[in-house]
Amino acid sequence: GAAAGTPASGQRRKFDDDGKLRKVSGRIDDEGKLRKVSGRLFAEPPPSVSGLRRSSRLSGGTTSSETPGKPPVNRRGAQPSSPAPQSYRGAVASTPASAAPKAAAASKEPAKDPVSGEAGKATDGAASALQLIRILGDGFRQLCMYKCQDCIATLQQLPPEQYASGWVLCTLGRAYFEMVDYVESERAFDWARRNDPTRLEGLEVFSTVLWHLKKEVQLSFLAQEVIALDRLSPHAWCVMGNCFSLQKEHETALRFFQRALQLDPNFAYAHTLCGHEYFANEDFEKGLLCFRTAIRIDERHYNAWYGLGTIYYRQEKYENAEYHFTRALTINARSSVLHCYRGMALHALNRNAEALSCLQTAIDTDEKNPLAKFEKASVLMSEDRHEEALSELEALKECAPREASVFFLMGKIYKKLDKANQAMVSFSIALDLKPSSSDVSLIKSAIEKLTVPDDSEEEEL
Repeated sequence: GAAAGTPASGQRRKFDDDGKLRKVSGRIDDEGKLRKVSGRLFAEPPPSVSGLRRSSRLSGGTTSSETPGKPPVNRRGAQPSSPAPQSYRGAVASTPASAAPKAAAASKEPAKDPVSGEAGKATDGAASALQLIRILGDGFRQLCMYKCQDCIATLQQLPPEQYASGWVLCTLGRAYFEMVDYVESERAFDWARRNDPTRLEGLEVFSTVLWHLKKEVQLSFLAQEVIALDRLSPHAWCVMGNCFSLQKEHETALRFFQRALQLDPNFAYAHTLCGHEYFANEDFEKGLLCFRTAIRIDERHYNAWYGLGTIYYRQEKYENAEYHFTRALTINARSSVLHCYRGMALHALNRNAEALSCLQTAIDTDEKNPLAKFEKASVLMSEDRHEEALSELEALKECAPREASVFFLMGKIYKKLDKANQAMVSFSIALDLKPSSSDVSLIKSAIEKLTVPDDSEEEEL
């Protein structure tokens, strides 16, 4: 049994050795194959690799064996700070000759810094904005100094898109209003309303412009629009007050102005409008109180100084009137109306030389001011300078052809010159122009006394 088992065990050992040999040889073959494959993998890249020179991975400095999104790692595990590997250089070196000049030209061009470009744009924008603010500030400053012509010329330097803004157009409208150019003022405010229909600030001045132009329909429409837009705006209630003032409903107008003052007690212009309504109602004490309140709120509100002067002039307190007109002129020296009223006060004080100087200044400031020419003619007539007075009135007829007081004064001058026929013609024209009932009685009285020497106190229309 021992002899028989020995050959069998030897045979089994032989088979085991053969199996181990096959396993070992298999591993050797696999390692050889692996070395061959790895040798091919890590050899120099074939010419076809140069076709990947525009690959984003090559231009970004990563190989195909690296993990996307991670930086390449060198053998020591540190990030390489050296240039790209030789294989990348080889790929770049294989770039066609046609691309080389472009690359060289690109390398010579200065790099554009996006940060500096944005900074340059910001600087240009800031300079443009400052230029706009400077023009707007200069225009507003000139308006506050009542240099209205300079204000208009300054604002006309603005670009069209800025010139057509609501604030600029309302400022232009106010400048024309201060120059007593109500037609141009209305045009500017209308333009502002079209471009900025929700703007209410400044419309109280627009309503005063329409009041002077006697445009009841336009003023009524404006009042309805602004009240529908904002019932809590003091500007809207001032528009309503001017609307009823134009219709001679002074009590109703006063209620609307007082409503505006409830909303804004420091609204100086609303106090001034209240004062004018009290003046129209001949409630002079309340009118004085309103004007003084407006001055207390804004000492440079020349309209209130003018209002005080008109009340004192009406009360025949000519010295007080002249003082307040002078104070108003220190604020707005370019107002033809203020120069005219100061001349009237000086004439009442028998300071005719100063009166003529003031009235002439008013005419030079505004050649279209009919009241200044009329008052100048009255002063010349009082000094027996009848021919000069007639020449002024003849010029005034061209500006105000339907003014009865002009023809009445001309009739009085013709009577003094013993020209009864021409005096009669002038008195008749004055009657035909349908003056008020009190003026009609004065004209008829002058016609009845046409042949009687006029040694009595002069009557004025």
